[in-house]
Amino acid sequence: MNIYRKWILPRLVDAAMRNRVATRYRSLIVPKARGTVLEIGVGSGLNLPFYGTGVEHLYGLDPSEELLVMAGKKARGIAFPIDLIAHASEEIPLGDSSIDTIVMTWTLCSIADPVKALKELGRVIKPGGTLLFVEHGLAPEIRVQDWQQRLNPLWSKLTGGCNLNRKMDHLISAAGFDLAELKTEYAEGPRPLNYMYSGEAQPRQRCGVRSLI
Repeated sequence: MNIYRKWILPRLVDAAMRNRVATRYRSLIVPKARGTVLEIGVGSGLNLPFYGTGVEHLYGLDPSEELLVMAGKKARGIAFPIDLIAHASEEIPLGDSSIDTIVMTWTLCSIADPVKALKELGRVIKPGGTLLFVEHGLAPEIRVQDWQQRLNPLWSKLTGGCNLNRKMDHLISAAGFDLAELKTEYAEGPRPLNYMYSGEAQPRQRCGVRSLI
């Protein structure tokens, strides 16, 4: 399994996430990033071509060194500085209130402790900053949910920890973010795998102070 996770899985992930549906979502979400940007789960760097001229600096965080090697190759020729960091999202090695925009695409599903990771995002994002996200997760229909629950144990093992049954909007909101925009829909493909949450969120303000729940 270690050989699979270290050498085979990163290449499978890179190939799987190049599909037309994922590309469409990237083209809608990623260009909105501005200023100093943190991408959680940068992976093999498939979002990099979609960043616009408003980006001043990008930090790309991912626990997989193999995927970061792929991202490094894609980063060549990008106009703004990029720092790729091999690290888990539950403890982000960046300062408080240092990030203008956080980008998260198909990442929260595979983080071991999503609540802790989202709280870390709340720590590093500036007051008034923006979290841009595209995630897949728990569907609204009971029949589809039942299939997600049945498939999840095996699916998670095969995909390096990806979960089908997380309700992404609730996780984001519970961690101290206000959802400014949310779109939910089924993308093309098997329904248990393709219920999408996409949108924007801002760190919640309480009594003039950013919440760090």
